[in-house]
Amino acid sequence: MDIVKLNKAFSLFDEYNRRDPNIFKTDGHAEPSTYFFAIKLYGWVTTLNPHASEALLLASRSQHIGRWEVPRSAYPDGRVGYLKWRSDLSRFHAQKAADILTVVGYDSDTIDRVQDIILKRKLKIDSEVQTIEDALCLVFLEFQYDDLIAKHSDEKIVNILRKTWGKMTDQGKKVALTLNFTKKGTLLLNKALEG
Repeated sequence: MDIVKLNKAFSLFDEYNRRDPNIFKTDGHAEPSTYFFAIKLYGWVTTLNPHASEALLLASRSQHIGRWEVPRSAYPDGRVGYLKWRSDLSRFHAQKAADILTVVGYDSDTIDRVQDIILKRKLKIDSEVQTIEDALCLVFLEFQYDDLIAKHSDEKIVNILRKTWGKMTDQGKKVALTLNFTKKGTLLLNKALEG
């Protein structure tokens, strides 16, 4: 692992993500959203896999790089528009990460591997891609779940939780059950898991 290159890439990823005009507030702190979630995703990846490869670490820090630049509002409403947005967004993140990694001096094999992880190629088969998926689900449950509860019906939340649970490994699920949820969050999660 090239620590100098890794830290340079982290620095450039973080600098880019700090440009996000959207702010996420938690525990009295406010950070640019994309930067905040990149740091939290990286944290969960290193918790789930303390021996993560250089490519996995790079992917975790750039998984949603520049997310605000491809707004959902630029796409049609409905499922088809949503899926097109998600697909375009993933490719955007992968390309943006590749551009920065090229500047840092990473070789094409490493860049290709980072892109594979960002694009979640071979999900369920590739353990590093699955680690990213588990980490994304944990970030959602830890920081975004309560906001979602306030915006949607209980039925929709239970549905979302079941889908989230279905994406995770046994390790990810075990860690998720250690998180602190609100009373309603716990109730809905229990309901989802009963089904």
